Amino acid sequence: MDRDQTDRDGETPARPTLKTLAFMTGLGVTTVSRALKDAPEIGAETRRRVQLVARQIGYRPNRAGVRLRTGKTNVISLVLNTEREIMSFVSDIIYGVSEVIADTPYHLIVTPYSRSQDPLDPIRYLVETGSADGIIISRTQPDDPRARYMLERGIPFATHGRTDMGLVHPYHDFDNYAFAGEAVRYLASIGRSRLALVTPPVGLTYYGHTLNGFADALSDVGASEVPFNTVSIDQSIEQIRMRTAQLMQRRDRPDGFVSSAAAATLAVVAGIEDAGLKLGRDVDVVSKQSSELLHLFRRELLVVNENFRLAGSELARSVLGWIGGSEPGSLQSLSKPSEVLPYRG
Repeated sequence: MDRDQTDRDGETPARPTLKTLAFMTGLGVTTVSRALKDAPEIGAETRRRVQLVARQIGYRPNRAGVRLRTGKTNVISLVLNTEREIMSFVSDIIYGVSEVIADTPYHLIVTPYSRSQDPLDPIRYLVETGSADGIIISRTQPDDPRARYMLERGIPFATHGRTDMGLVHPYHDFDNYAFAGEAVRYLASIGRSRLALVTPPVGLTYYGHTLNGFADALSDVGASEVPFNTVSIDQSIEQIRMRTAQLMQRRDRPDGFVSSAAAATLAVVAGIEDAGLKLGRDVDVVSKQSSELLHLFRRELLVVNENFRLAGSELARSVLGWIGGSEPGSLQSLSKPSEVLPYRG
């Protein structure tokens, strides 16, 4: 009995193979294989016919066989720290990557790791086991050992965020220098002059970008900083809430905040209200957000949108481009922040 047919006992049929496609299209196995790879020597009509039949019967290449023949895994690994993510960007960045690779031979595998773990560990595993053709990393550091490790081994990769190592590699980043500057200028334009910054985690590249944008804009507009150095967006909601409440009980409290993440903003607002103060009257907050949720929480919040689906798409294109032979320096992109948006309901 043909293994591609369901047997009389109702067993699940074997997965379709190149031979199945060849039989159904009346073509040779080699022609079918080349048509699936969009080989230019195969006519456009033949390529369309083979690919249509492949979709209809649910054909998927055998990854083990592909690896044996080509040395490739057809896998892109997205290495993410997924701990304590509230109003998370994780699903958006996964969606963006998946959207780009959907029409390619590549598959996405998410490789999680924890903050207690050496972030180089999952990279070493992927490289040493040959588990992926390309790797995407986030939480990028100025001198990032993961990027250096992959560059030394010739592994195609892209970073969500930039490095400052003097080495060329693909990346996609959000312009956090511009974000912090625009936030400060907007707060100054509505009369706020004593500003506090809820920073990214110390040690990541965008911490420096955000801090410098904040400081330069303060100087430009003549506003002053109220130090809030005990807080970063990596801390728990309760820690940020408690320290915000303590800060807002001081005589020299800020009348404006710039927040680097929506989850931290929820805690900042709670701390402001714990101190008996009112958002939009006593203090204003400009926050980044990756989803349209902050105005549902408090209409008085001022928001700047960061598009993580776009980030995922750009990172996927960068890795595929490097795998395809493009120069790494041509695979770099930077997103500019949107304008500061008050509630417009």
